[in-house]
Amino acid sequence: MSSSPRVIVVGAGLAGLVASRHLAAAGADVTCLERRETVGGRVRTVTRGGFRLDRGFQVLFTGYPAVRRELDLEALELRRFAPGAVLAGSDGRSTLGDPVRDPTALPATLRNGDVTLGDKLRVLRLRTALARRPLEFETVFAGGEDDESIAEYLRGRGFSERFLENFAGPFYGGITLDRSLSTSKRVFEYTFAALAAGDIAVPANGMGSITAQLASNARRAGATVETETAVTAIGEEPSAALDSDEGTAETESPVAVEVANGGDRTADAVVLATDPKTAHELTGLESIPTDARSCVTQYYRLPADVGLETGSRLLLNTGERGPNHVVPHSDVAPEYAPEGATLVSATFLGDREEGDGELAKLTRECLESWYRTRRFEGLEPIHTDRISFAQFAQPPGIHETLPDVRDAGDGVYLAGEYTRWSSIQGAMESGRVAAKAVVDDYPRATGR
Repeated sequence: MSSSPRVIVVGAGLAGLVASRHLAAAGADVTCLERRETVGGRVRTVTRGGFRLDRGFQVLFTGYPAVRRELDLEALELRRFAPGAVLAGSDGRSTLGDPVRDPTALPATLRNGDVTLGDKLRVLRLRTALARRPLEFETVFAGGEDDESIAEYLRGRGFSERFLENFAGPFYGGITLDRSLSTSKRVFEYTFAALAAGDIAVPANGMGSITAQLASNARRAGATVETETAVTAIGEEPSAALDSDEGTAETESPVAVEVANGGDRTADAVVLATDPKTAHELTGLESIPTDARSCVTQYYRLPADVGLETGSRLLLNTGERGPNHVVPHSDVAPEYAPEGATLVSATFLGDREEGDGELAKLTRECLESWYRTRRFEGLEPIHTDRISFAQFAQPPGIHETLPDVRDAGDGVYLAGEYTRWSSIQGAMESGRVAAKAVVDDYPRATGR
């Protein structure tokens, strides 16, 4: 093939947009097809009544290598959470900070009785040890060593049950949507190292700014991005072609892409960058994980003079009832709320049967038990996201079973967090890996 390869990227989420950019920059003729009206996949933001509402609680780890490589962080105008968290339960609230990065949090952290002094020292030692490890997929996730759950990993390093219940459970419940800490220790090691290397932040204009920037980068590189174009099937379409270099006939198999609203396409290569369930349906690959972690995030309006006073930290629920965590969005990013209002959210893990009103009541009751001298009658629910597939489940050992970029067959390449690990890092990195695979397979056509 001597001309630019025609590549169709299916899905304009993080993986698809990164793949589109790298492919177009390498000289491919790239069209990215997205079934929704807007790009972004699961990383989207809507504006309602002056509030910026991300699709569920999402944050950006600035320590992720792919984030630093693919994004212009300065242009995103990041608003950063303070390191650590506020632990909230029936006994009130306490601060567990990161004195290494925020020395002002040292007195409150030392006074914190929700975890032991030994736990605090173990956190510092673990931080030092993991900070030495490079944040590379092959090092952490494909290292070949035995895997175990986060709970087993922490217990094996001497952490107390109080630490697991009051901090690690709710904090990693927010990251992995698995408060039981049954997720692979590799997710813990990678994210813990990333937290030591960077910040937790959100763009001033919402998490959707991330995918908007990626889409702009892809278009600037030469890719075409089409929305409201759902792909329903992918298959081979044999044809005869003449090898211009050898002067002999050879058989090629362009990939046929069936589109729901007509206008079916063919391409030399297809990068499948959809969510795991759709990728499984389109390819039939059993190695694509479809077991889901679910959550419900509910957003609330509070009067401007009513704040959570967490010092821009997450509020973690140490109890068993109510939301896993509460987020003071407009304390961290004032742009998330209109003047005269405060925006907070509460995230409940799993598929919740309660209606929106019942969830709001649970949040209100928890807040009033944590802030005993205050009432929260003004807590007004304004939006609820019920996300049935927020992440794929990542028990110990799963990462060895995930599909490779080329497992879907000739001409079809896989991109998506389900080929790496469930995270913004995994999604972005998978897009770059898929683009490289296409470029490697079409070296003449892409100028390699």
